[in-house]
Amino acid sequence: MERRYRLTHSADFERVRKQGRSWAQPLFVFSASRNGLERTRFGFIVSRRVGGAVVRNRVKRQLREVVRRHLGEFPPGWDVVLVARAPIVSAQFSEIEEAFNEALRRAGPWLAAPEAAKGLPGE
Repeated sequence: MERRYRLTHSADFERVRKQGRSWAQPLFVFSASRNGLERTRFGFIVSRRVGGAVVRNRVKRQLREVVRRHLGEFPPGWDVVLVARAPIVSAQFSEIEEAFNEALRRAGPWLAAPEAAKGLPGE
């Protein structure tokens, strides 16, 4: 996934987590907030509770790949943060992708509706 599609500043992560909307899945929490840009950016949080450095890096690679495969399904102008939960370590890639599809299905109408985003940063 290209760097221009990634969240890199801690303030952006914090804004999404505090002011955005979240949808919980068993493997991760999907949070989104308007960013006022022409593109959607993604950030990944994998804490030490999930595992050691090797495990955390593998989880981040898997999450980035899932997002890369579905990049075209996101409307522009959003910041999205995926916060990994411990059960993601034992999940197969197909299970992670299935959970992501479910989160996207649940969040999709909210992401697509401009009136749903009113009052959020970037509007």
